[in-house]
Amino acid sequence: MKKEQTPMNKMGTMPMTRLILTMSLPAIFSMTILAMYNVVDSIFISRYDMDGFTAVSIAYPLQLLLISASVGTAVGVNSLVSRKLGEENYDQANSAATHGLVLCLFTYAFFLLLGLFGVRPFMEAFSGGNERVVEAGVSYFRCALCLSLFSIIQVMIEKTLQATGNMIFPMLFQLLGAVVNIIFDPLLIFGIGIFPEMGVLGAAVATVFGQFCGMVFALIILFCRSHKVKIQLKGFRFNRMTVKQIYAVGFPAIIMQSISAVMMLCLNAIFQAYNSIVSIDVFGIYFKLQSFVFMPCFGLSQGIMPIVGFNYGARNKERMYSAIKRGVIIAGGIMLVGTVLMWTIPDVMISLFGSETSFTDVDPQTLRETGEFAFRIISLCFVPAAVGITLTTVFQAVGKGFRSLLISFCRQLIILAPVALLLSLTAGVCNVWFAFPIAEVGALVLALTFFFQLVRTDFSKLP
Repeated sequence: MKKEQTPMNKMGTMPMTRLILTMSLPAIFSMTILAMYNVVDSIFISRYDMDGFTAVSIAYPLQLLLISASVGTAVGVNSLVSRKLGEENYDQANSAATHGLVLCLFTYAFFLLLGLFGVRPFMEAFSGGNERVVEAGVSYFRCALCLSLFSIIQVMIEKTLQATGNMIFPMLFQLLGAVVNIIFDPLLIFGIGIFPEMGVLGAAVATVFGQFCGMVFALIILFCRSHKVKIQLKGFRFNRMTVKQIYAVGFPAIIMQSISAVMMLCLNAIFQAYNSIVSIDVFGIYFKLQSFVFMPCFGLSQGIMPIVGFNYGARNKERMYSAIKRGVIIAGGIMLVGTVLMWTIPDVMISLFGSETSFTDVDPQTLRETGEFAFRIISLCFVPAAVGITLTTVFQAVGKGFRSLLISFCRQLIILAPVALLLSLTAGVCNVWFAFPIAEVGALVLALTFFFQLVRTDFSKLP
């Protein structure tokens, strides 16, 4: 029995910096790989057909919505499982993990319907009447959404195992999916060897196949190895309180990440109003490249969340504060590196997307000039975002997910979208990018306010 508890005890005993690195590095690595294959996907699409890349950029909010629902629910399960393990309440931890896996089916049902009936109306509304863009978007996202069950289940298993302190297998799940996707992307897009030329649809098929492989591997590990939590499907019945506790953190996390989709829709609508296809493409390229900075930061937060949740449940305030402080420092370092890259080599990053022959309605020189200016301005928000992301993780870890929701709502809708609209009307569409650092500073002020309020109330009660 003592041996079985050792992996969990490290979150209460291991030196904090070493613990954070142990917990976070696999997640940082896997999230970086995830960012890489998302970028590679877009690079191949842009070099095959820039209309396809524009379509994927316009419809990317649909993909964000899928990620929001699956990751948000899984974050709720992660938070509940880690807290119950910290309290040594193993029955409720098992129940939370089992509920999470069953809830995947309800999440998938929504996106199946969206894929079947919602993609075409969405593309027709935001494509500006370009039929090539509409067909490319429908082709890609109908496949991605209708076969999204694989990614939904994989994400849930990843977050469940991370809550127990197991960061290696979640990394391997993502790594397998990424490698499969990167291998099959060019084969199916361009029709290399025995594979048919499928264009944009080929990118979607490669992505879904990678997710399928990752899910199968995750299910094998979940059911064939011993873990701190056990999935108990036999005799399963929904427990209202467990579902409520999952979505107390999970629902704000879903809304918080879905807000990004709404923000993208707002900005794309502004760019579309000015008929600025260049800005739409620059925004799409930026969102792909910024994942190389934000994904490692999110990986760090995945490692910190169970540490904070465990020590909060175990009422160990000193270790909880230590994790938060070190998390802010490491996240700030990651974001600082991203800012430097955005300022020094934006032209190199932009040149990865598209060739002279793949552009149709976009002048390559205009794309590069617009992109360089946009990247430098937007990257000013990176370091403040590091603090905001870490504090958002803290709120989720201790069951205060609604605060995270308010911060994201403030950042991306209350501040960013209106400021972007105001800038487009007064300073021109080329200056919309200043809305990003303005919104991030406002969100940071709110996050710090919530955190110090938490210090004075809940945290003050810890011994």
